[in-house]
Amino acid sequence: MESKEQSQEQVKERADITEHPNIKKVVSLESFVFMACFAVLFGVLGTKMGAINMLNTMMQTAYQLLMDTVFYIMAIAVLAGALSGLFTEFGVVAIINKILSPLMKPLYDLPGASVVGILATYLSDNPAILTLADDQGFRRYFKRYQLPALTNIGTAFGMGLIITSFMIGITSPTGESFVGPALIGNLGAIVGSIVSVRLMLVFTAKEYGKTEYCEVEGINAIMYTDYRMVRPGSAASRFMSAMLEGGKSGVGMGVAIIPGVVIICTFVMMLTNGPSETGTYTGAAYEGIALLPAIGDKLDFILKPLFGFASSQGVSVPITSLGAAGAAIGLVPKLVKDGMATGNDVAVFTAMCMCWSGYLSTHVAMMDSLGYSKMTGKAIISHTIGGLCAGVAAHWLYVLFSMIG
Repeated sequence: MESKEQSQEQVKERADITEHPNIKKVVSLESFVFMACFAVLFGVLGTKMGAINMLNTMMQTAYQLLMDTVFYIMAIAVLAGALSGLFTEFGVVAIINKILSPLMKPLYDLPGASVVGILATYLSDNPAILTLADDQGFRRYFKRYQLPALTNIGTAFGMGLIITSFMIGITSPTGESFVGPALIGNLGAIVGSIVSVRLMLVFTAKEYGKTEYCEVEGINAIMYTDYRMVRPGSAASRFMSAMLEGGKSGVGMGVAIIPGVVIICTFVMMLTNGPSETGTYTGAAYEGIALLPAIGDKLDFILKPLFGFASSQGVSVPITSLGAAGAAIGLVPKLVKDGMATGNDVAVFTAMCMCWSGYLSTHVAMMDSLGYSKMTGKAIISHTIGGLCAGVAAHWLYVLFSMIG
């Protein structure tokens, strides 16, 4: 009898295991599909470049990206982190919040408190919105259909300060300043964010209606509108603490982007660049099979009027930003140096890198954290369209400002 009960329990446990979403059979279709894709990718690269050259180029490119790009981005992140820490500590962010809050309802159909999320993600990264959304005092301002859109609006401004600072700091071989294009790119990102959020709200309103507020536990959220938290001590000690702690967060962000920049950028560059100047493969850094430009040439009749790219290789930047904004901006200096990107391209890159900022790698986790996993597909669709609109808006705004200037 006891043996039969144990057997039934084992069957039940086995059924529970097989129903677990993160457990798969040892042998499944997924494994064979992955191996096929893996073999095709490295087969194409190896056949075109030669196996030894492919491996040497991969390692050399990864090393150059780490030394020349990652540490530069980290330095920018440290400075941007220190600046954001000071702005938060001494009330600049709070004042901006007060000024911008009345615009949120007509532009985004979101409560004024959501501007805090914009500022938080602009000064840091996409997931910063989740810390706010988890706070009962912040949630109480939102209706249920509005809360999932925080993923879209937060992602649209993720790493904004770092991306903008990085673009401004790029040196143009013609002496062109990229301050204007970077700021125009910010305007493009705003347009993209409005499109993304508004589309998302259409989906969520159909699902949840427009009347029900988010459930909260009655915590007073007055600090989000009338008060702000500061560090203890004198103004001088607060200044030093805010600056150093902000810089420290920049170091953390700089370290966090290393895998994305090194891995994604390496493969994107190998798919973007061609062989050496002699037309042969030598195993040097930044060589590749020029696949993405070939695709870009085929789509040039669409890309040119929409984004105005100076070169078909420019398409590699927004494609990379789908997975990692840090990796995407790492591609820009070389494009500018080689004359393949101009001020218009920088404006478009800024807008799309900000608006997309690696959303394919964060949207699923963010929607799950908010408790709206079933709306993830809608969020991704909305944000894909929003990012494209951001690039188009940046291009035509750049054309308009160039005509006026």
